[in-house]
Amino acid sequence: MPLEPGSEAPDFEATTHRGDTLRLSSLRGRIVVLYFYPRAMTSGCTREAIRFNELLDEFEKLGAVVIGVSTDTPERNRRFAEKYGLRFTLIGDPEAKVVKLYGVEKKGVKRPSAQRVTFIIDPEGRIYKVLKNVRPAEKHADLALEAVKELAEKLSGKDGEQ
Repeated sequence: MPLEPGSEAPDFEATTHRGDTLRLSSLRGRIVVLYFYPRAMTSGCTREAIRFNELLDEFEKLGAVVIGVSTDTPERNRRFAEKYGLRFTLIGDPEAKVVKLYGVEKKGVKRPSAQRVTFIIDPEGRIYKVLKNVRPAEKHADLALEAVKELAEKLSGKDGEQ
């Protein structure tokens, strides 16, 4: 069953590039930008990650946390984060468990890989928006930021806070 807006974001536990364990449900109460990318250190994924990093302060001002997921090892993601000074969390999913859970496995490739898809998850753990078929050159991170701004506005209208 494809994940669509309004459905509950599947919970998972995975190893970050820092070597710790992250459980998605531990981020309840915050907006989560969960973006999947094919492979660290490639030109498109690097351009994409750098742009998310450039916009990170804006995401955080809106109460959002950015998490990148690839089928790379946590070690490869650590090197990727260090090389480019990435300040957000990267998750290594070499067995593609999270990728499969979210239905974004790239078909027809030799090694497990993820499609470039982003899920904007609301503070209650529901999928607010899905950005599919995005391209790094088309400002993928900017599209995600616009979706987070839209969600933050809706939430602030709902409860007067945030």
